Amino acid sequence: MAEGGMKSSPAVCCVSVWCSLLFLLLCPSVLSQQDVRPNFLLFMVDDLGYGDVGCFGNDTIRTPNIDRIASEGAKLTHHLAAASMCTPSRAAFLTGRYPVRSGMAAHHGIRYLPNIASTGGLPPNETTFATLLKQAGYATALIGKWHLGLHCASTGGLCHHPNNHGFDYFYGTPITNFRECGEDGESIYYMSHLYAIYKQICWAYLAGAASLLLMKFLGKIHVRWLPLLTLVTLCTLVIAFPKVFLVQLRPWNCLLMENEKVAEQPYSLRDLTPNLVNKSLKFIDENAGRPFFLFHSFLKVHTALFATKEFEGRSLHGRYGDNIEEMDWAVGRILDALDKKGLSHKTFVYLTSDNGGHVEEISVKDGQREGGHNGILRGGKGMAGWDGGIRMPTVLRWPKDIRPGTVVDEPTSQMDVFPTVLRLAQLNTPADRVIDGRDLMPLLTGTKNVTDHRFLIHYCGSRIHAARYRPPTGGSIWKAHYATPKWDPGTEGCYEIFLCQCRGDYVNHHDPPLLFDVAKDPFERSPITPESEPKFAEIISTIDKGVKDHMSSVEQVENQFSLRNILWRPWLQPCCGHFPFCSCTDVA
Repeated sequence: MAEGGMKSSPAVCCVSVWCSLLFLLLCPSVLSQQDVRPNFLLFMVDDLGYGDVGCFGNDTIRTPNIDRIASEGAKLTHHLAAASMCTPSRAAFLTGRYPVRSGMAAHHGIRYLPNIASTGGLPPNETTFATLLKQAGYATALIGKWHLGLHCASTGGLCHHPNNHGFDYFYGTPITNFRECGEDGESIYYMSHLYAIYKQICWAYLAGAASLLLMKFLGKIHVRWLPLLTLVTLCTLVIAFPKVFLVQLRPWNCLLMENEKVAEQPYSLRDLTPNLVNKSLKFIDENAGRPFFLFHSFLKVHTALFATKEFEGRSLHGRYGDNIEEMDWAVGRILDALDKKGLSHKTFVYLTSDNGGHVEEISVKDGQREGGHNGILRGGKGMAGWDGGIRMPTVLRWPKDIRPGTVVDEPTSQMDVFPTVLRLAQLNTPADRVIDGRDLMPLLTGTKNVTDHRFLIHYCGSRIHAARYRPPTGGSIWKAHYATPKWDPGTEGCYEIFLCQCRGDYVNHHDPPLLFDVAKDPFERSPITPESEPKFAEIISTIDKGVKDHMSSVEQVENQFSLRNILWRPWLQPCCGHFPFCSCTDVA
């Protein structure tokens, strides 16, 4: 017996080594799960513009960590969201399907879920890639923004909740970061044209009721006092209700949940970014020994803008630039965690935005621009046809297969992430539904030079505003605009109504469609004409047929944005405390 314990003999060591090798040979699934299946780290930024990132041409906002992903992996220069608004775009991203297929495309002017206590959301019969990864044994988490609903209409249960769409763990907001979530008193609803119309109607009714009251007082009409006073009281309440409702929007809408429990209400913006980063770091630390999928979904750079003291006043572009630089810092913190855990070589990393920068987003108080810059692209958030609303700054990294510095200029879609993730995870794509996404790996590895997307359809709500056609040969990428928003005179935005709309007097219809070759003219400034392109009629005919074929594949489903589904229901309002006075602080 030697001091410090017994010594193993060489024979015992050899037997141990041979047993270990024999175990691994007989159990290849252990090697498969530990060494082959990748982790997935997906970032989605809110309202980031195409021109806001260094590797996409911005030399005045610092984004070294996003640029690092591009230099170590790939940059997708023609990567398209399925919608120019957050809710339908995110639905398409997670399901690989156009939002119209799941009922996540609005028939009216509200193209996002406006409150938490409603019944619209991603239907339970839709399958996200988070669900499929979870079923395959992955640890799954969503940190940050969801905005795909909570409650079911039939049961009142949380059927739209992230926990019921494949995420083991959720920490974040079930809706979005509204202007009301800031502490400056600004409100998106005060800026909305719908609120302006509502105000005009209310004041008209009140003026009418007051006139009747005056006429009764002067003896000009003979009606009882009670009906008149009741009418005036009702009109006053109708006018006052939006004011009261807007005051309560912050505590009602601006909340954080941990799984199904309210964690903080209203949340504090000041330290929200580092708090969410810490949740992601904790998830990586706890699941470093098994395959995981982490979806870090930023509340930035949507208004209300917020940053920690370390980033206030740091950029050359005011509050908006500060927010981008803090967002990039957060990306770097999470990437560093992968490095420290030795996981970078086996983690697929992807970063994109849910829609383009919001060009009409300007502070009411000081006139400072608070929306994104879409670079060379026309249009922005809410404009489904123009590329500024749907062409996203996107970078990704997969060290095992993607050569550093790869650039893909072919049209791709955020819906492509669905089949790409499933292929890398060695899972089959569901065969019971139409999947509109296509595997990105052939383009990323260079085994294909032309996209598998012959056509990409661009919806504004449930209306098709444009379509893109990539012929199998040649270098052209044709894009036809069937409708475009009516911009305010002398601008390229809808500043008077805050967000461009999809129908009626708010759009211009084009017959024949406006046609551009966006491979040669990404600015969309020089329309193709029959005089300049001999095949003009043939190209339009081909695109029209592609659109019709697509429309024939779309089945009718319940619309999740119907007025019934987006109606605020007080009894569904998540609340810590006693409704309507909801308040609690996360002490975790």
